[in-house]
Amino acid sequence: MGLSAEASQASMAALLAQPRVMLAAPHKSSGKTTISLGLCAALHRRGLRVQPFKKGPDYIDPMWLAQAAGLPCYNLDFHTQSPSEIQTLFSQHAALAEISLIEGNMGLFDSLDVAGTQSNAALAIALQIPVVLVLDVRGATRSLVPLIQGFMQFEPRLRIAGLILNKVAGARHEQRLREVITQYCTIPILGCVHREAALAIDERHLGLIPSSESQHSDALLHTISQRIAAQIDLDQLLAIAQTAPPLPTVATAPAPAEYAPLRIAIAQDAAFGFYYPDDLEAMRAQGVELIPIDTLHDQSLPESIDALFIGGGFPETQMTALEANSPMRMAIREAIEQGLPTYAECGGLMYLCRQLRWGDKQSEMVGVIPADCVLHHKPIGRGYALIQKTAAHPWPTVHEHDQGVRHVHEFHYSSLENLDTGLHYAYELERGVGITAKRDGIVYKNLLASYVHQRQVQGNPWIAEFLSFVRRHQLAGLNAGYLPPFM
Repeated sequence: MGLSAEASQASMAALLAQPRVMLAAPHKSSGKTTISLGLCAALHRRGLRVQPFKKGPDYIDPMWLAQAAGLPCYNLDFHTQSPSEIQTLFSQHAALAEISLIEGNMGLFDSLDVAGTQSNAALAIALQIPVVLVLDVRGATRSLVPLIQGFMQFEPRLRIAGLILNKVAGARHEQRLREVITQYCTIPILGCVHREAALAIDERHLGLIPSSESQHSDALLHTISQRIAAQIDLDQLLAIAQTAPPLPTVATAPAPAEYAPLRIAIAQDAAFGFYYPDDLEAMRAQGVELIPIDTLHDQSLPESIDALFIGGGFPETQMTALEANSPMRMAIREAIEQGLPTYAECGGLMYLCRQLRWGDKQSEMVGVIPADCVLHHKPIGRGYALIQKTAAHPWPTVHEHDQGVRHVHEFHYSSLENLDTGLHYAYELERGVGITAKRDGIVYKNLLASYVHQRQVQGNPWIAEFLSFVRRHQLAGLNAGYLPPFM
């Protein structure tokens, strides 16, 4: 795994107790997100500082986890981050918490490769996290025993410290499960969560409905936390978390605020909310003032902004309201036409097209990108992607030893149709789908709009590049005119 070894070589390393636990499952859709939410909310209600993390690339689960815990949720992802970056990010935030809870993705041992180097298990081993296994027990009793025994024996370096039995049918089912598991397994059962509609969170094509769209998210989290606290032994969970050994933590120097006083408008509303919190924190740490805008209700862009950032989200669910707010659509179109540096990802790209079609519904969008966006029933691009800059990319390369290939991800059920010919693209894809013919990132004036989602890491310093581009325009007073791309 190599992660702890890298950290231990740092000259300023120190050991800190960091109580932590990972919730994982044999397969996806086992209910670990609901249980993770309930645990975060229940422990938070106890007055504990609970730091949530999510394994892998994801926006929606972290939004819910952040609301449940009252703290930002950070992603730990082998695809985009180096082992030392994972160690540093985790230690920095876990050191301030009374317990850190990491929600796994997919199955415990699932990975892109046969060796499992990017699995939840690999992360748990690297960060020495005890694992609590969440089992979907529908329709099973004694057959769960060989599954449990196999998971415990498969990877000797992994410590599975407890079980949570989920979707239990009733009292008789629970009694039988407890009898048979304790008969054959020594691992403790922390709780049995019974099946009930009150614990369900609505889903759609990319998973859970984001908490920013749910009108009842606070009430739902309150209900879930009550049910989980009543059915899972929180003290036993805390005891398991406290058995995690101290981890090395590395002191990092704060980044200089070299981009003050840049003012960047950022779309944050029910349509757009997919942002990594550490990316936004990196912007603020460098002196950027992020000014939230509501594309559904605000009538204009803020005054004296230097750039615009429209992240991912679900514009299709808000398409009627987005179309109705024509003053904002016209303001954004005019700003981009006048040369305002703008970055749009996925949902932001969809919003900037001429129109958005979903089934029999069709709505006018901003219209600055000469294409129509169409939603499909099946995913078009979903998963990890590898991109490489083309000569058309407008942002400068800030690292002298740029490796070229950037590790990103994409999650979209839409595609662009009726694209104008002659468009310039910022990326070629070695892996992934993008917009068309293995290309992504439409470049128009000072706009870059792509399907892929980026994350600020050593191997992809996109924030530094974007801010450098914006600063160049700010200093030259060129936001009202077109600036040729860096070559």
